[in-house]
Amino acid sequence: MARTEILANEKLQKVLARAGLGSRREMEKVISEGRVKVNGQPATLGDRVDSSATILLDGRPVKHAVEGNKPRILLYNKPEGEICSRKDPEGRRSVFDRLPRIKGERWICVGRLDFNTTGLLLFTTDGDLANKLMHPSTTIEREYLCRVMGAAKEEQLQKLIDGVQLEDGPASFTDIVDGGGEGINHWYYVVIMEGRNREVRRLWESQGLQVNRLKRVRYGNVFIPSKVKVGQWTELEAKEIAPVYEMAGLDVPESLGLTVKKSEGRKRNTKRPR
Repeated sequence: MARTEILANEKLQKVLARAGLGSRREMEKVISEGRVKVNGQPATLGDRVDSSATILLDGRPVKHAVEGNKPRILLYNKPEGEICSRKDPEGRRSVFDRLPRIKGERWICVGRLDFNTTGLLLFTTDGDLANKLMHPSTTIEREYLCRVMGAAKEEQLQKLIDGVQLEDGPASFTDIVDGGGEGINHWYYVVIMEGRNREVRRLWESQGLQVNRLKRVRYGNVFIPSKVKVGQWTELEAKEIAPVYEMAGLDVPESLGLTVKKSEGRKRNTKRPR
């Protein structure tokens, strides 16, 4: 269930996304696949609905939004050895296995982390929010702590800042901070603005360096609290949810019962744990 009433003549994919069934892009796909019916008829892209419409997804009714429902956000400290998909043919553990069950809604994962990457993952019941946070047009910093085999030379670090060409296009770190280290391993904090598949690892590999530990420590203005240990989750309070909406460029839902100055959210977005 979503956080506000369905408005008259709203786009169907927007209604489905806000109901927590996935991002708008995912909902456009399920509509195109013929899995959605409106008032008993197969839906098509471009359809608009109002609050009186009967909507079915895969034969199951989609509950209309109820005024006053609050959006929910979870912060999960992902361990190694978990996938970010709900099901895996190989039977590997999913990040969704540890999350609390919710009735009439579902958790949407904001981005992904590789099987062997640990750290911060966000989940929300608001499909609009998830879609906006993941969209390339929303430039949000992702900060990682990397353990690299060998100490990188200054010219290598500069190349990673200036940008290198990967197989799926140019990429770069916007910031690199030396985290120290002894022996053959060295720690670095790095910041990227995208979430492409294995992007951090591939950037280091472009300089002939191997990452053997990788942890996401920040997503925009959200950090992992020290109380949330590996494999644990915590639900964000209203005052913590509001800056996430502002980070995504969305209005803070009135159902949260508060507002946060936008400047505060932007300021937090630049802080880094050290």
